[in-house]
Amino acid sequence: MNTYKTSQVAAVIGIHPNTVRLYEEWGIIPRPERKENGYRVFTDFHIDQIRLARTAFQIEILQNGLRKKIFQMVKLSAAGKFDEAFSLTQAYLSGLRQERDNAEDAIRIVKQIISGENQENRAFMKRKEVSEYLGVSMDTLRNWEMNGLLAVKRKENGYRIYTDDDIKRLKIIRALRCANYSLEAILRMLQQVSKNPNVDIKTVLNTPRPSDDIISACDQLIRSLSAAEKNAIILMEMLQKMKRQYS
Repeated sequence: MNTYKTSQVAAVIGIHPNTVRLYEEWGIIPRPERKENGYRVFTDFHIDQIRLARTAFQIEILQNGLRKKIFQMVKLSAAGKFDEAFSLTQAYLSGLRQERDNAEDAIRIVKQIISGENQENRAFMKRKEVSEYLGVSMDTLRNWEMNGLLAVKRKENGYRIYTDDDIKRLKIIRALRCANYSLEAILRMLQQVSKNPNVDIKTVLNTPRPSDDIISACDQLIRSLSAAEKNAIILMEMLQKMKRQYS
């Protein structure tokens, strides 16, 4: 197996030598052996592991623990636990696909609102049931309500009851949060769509970006998630190759 100095690793990858040391500190590459003079000795495994890490962090998806999963995957690979890393990447890929489905659902709901299509509005679920149905924690639901994104009616016994319209609104909020919109921006979007489905959200947010209406925001999110899916498939191929070479 070939060996490299820190400067040589940096040159091969195209990064600063300090970045190589930072990767070691973060635990996303294994600690290299050292010569008697203290110089680090890297191998081909370190080179491939750094390439895996840089591929993994190329597209940043923050919501629902997806970034945490991909970071943990890199650390497992650094420890030579390629099967566990592969399984975690599969779970990451599944999470990406679920978020893409959620964004597509949000687009469908907004188009339904804009078209004026109404469906029967009936009592639907309690908060715990909504949490499980949407895959959103109860604390998150409380936070959204406290920030004015949703006003949930109560029954006479004090229990909150979520209607079909509430569920639709929550699906839109979930998708926009995944797209990293602030609660304040989401509230303004929802308020304007409620007042006038044909409003120009870009004007409301007073920003020149072309992605500040709900449908465009979800479209942009879907593109990012689709790119992350392709990225995850590449990662699985890299892990399989590294397993064959270094196990």
